[in-house]
Amino acid sequence: MDETLRQVGELLLGSIPTIIFMVLLYGIYSLLVHKPLVQVLAERRDKTEGAIEKARADIAAAEARTAEYEQRLREARMTVFKHQEALRQQALQARAAALAEARHKAQAQVEQARMAIEKDKAAAQAVLETEGGRLAAEIIRIVLRPGTTQAPAGGGR
Repeated sequence: MDETLRQVGELLLGSIPTIIFMVLLYGIYSLLVHKPLVQVLAERRDKTEGAIEKARADIAAAEARTAEYEQRLREARMTVFKHQEALRQQALQARAAALAEARHKAQAQVEQARMAIEKDKAAAQAVLETEGGRLAAEIIRIVLRPGTTQAPAGGGR
């Protein structure tokens, strides 16, 4: 057993340089490779996540601009529709005014025609009365004329 312990002690003593070399190698690896690699990976992750966050922010901004554009487009359409409706109302009012004016003129023309007809009627009645009086006077004069004999009414055969 002493032999075994002595051999284990020699092994341990012989492994001290290897242990020191391994610890030194681990320290150099950590300092030269592992820490920079962890920093690069963290920076890469930050850039990737930052780019994703930036893309999300850009998408949200684009959606906001799209919503604003659509709202302005709806407002512009409503403005156009209101303007068209106002023009249509103006056209209807102008049409109604023109129609009322035409009706008024037609009514005035009808009234003038009625007055002309009434004047013609009055003139015709006056002519008829004058002519009737003259014819009556002539008939009376012919009938009452003495000494003229008239032929029989039937033409006498």
